[in-house]
Amino acid sequence: MWRFMLALARIVVFPLCRLRVTGNVPAELRHGPLILAANHVSPFDPIVMTAALHKMRLAPKILATGGLFDAPIAGAAMRRAGHIRVSRGSAQVADALPAAVDALKNGAMVLVYPEGRIGLDPWMWPERGKTGVARMAAASAAPVLPVAQWGAHAVLPYTTPEHLARSLLRAMLRRPVVHVRFGTPVDLTGLTGTAGAQAMQATRLIMDGIHDTLMPLRTGEMQTPHHVDTTRIHDMSRVRPRRPADDRITS
Repeated sequence: MWRFMLALARIVVFPLCRLRVTGNVPAELRHGPLILAANHVSPFDPIVMTAALHKMRLAPKILATGGLFDAPIAGAAMRRAGHIRVSRGSAQVADALPAAVDALKNGAMVLVYPEGRIGLDPWMWPERGKTGVARMAAASAAPVLPVAQWGAHAVLPYTTPEHLARSLLRAMLRRPVVHVRFGTPVDLTGLTGTAGAQAMQATRLIMDGIHDTLMPLRTGEMQTPHHVDTTRIHDMSRVRPRRPADDRITS
């Protein structure tokens, strides 16, 4: 079921964008356990990522919002494929972490969006992540590999499903380029302090890894994206502090 969905995603993506997948997953990590940590810029991201995973010949379990599992067709497919439900705003939201850890301990590959939502950084860089991915890595001893995606916001804007037909038609006419890039594993050794302090340190390193993987995809648009999604709201509360190296590149 899941492998069929992976192949179907490439068919769905083809008329809407030109997908470019770069980077690699080391051979020794391809059979798990492995955490794929990706940034989140558009409602189109999961479809793009699924198509990219098929192209890379990967089939991870995905931590996905509970709403997808409640959808009439997609929900049944998600459940049959063994993906992991994240029931935000409910008492069951905490169940996702141990379920993901169990999957990783059994040798699975798991894809997760550490931001926990579509990022609302005004410049569309990754936000400060939540500590769930770091805690998953600590509990399972699974390596973390950052994945960056860019351009999906030119296919479906933030407010999708509003004006969905118009967005799809525009995408079919323009077929914007959408990039997915697989980075290098994040070094999470040498962390110090309490478990909570280590989770915070690891989260910063993971988000730095996603940021660094994204940078080559944003050449020429380090500050303002070429395509501006006017439907996106901005939230400065989770903007990540910039590093000196970033400032040198964007100047």
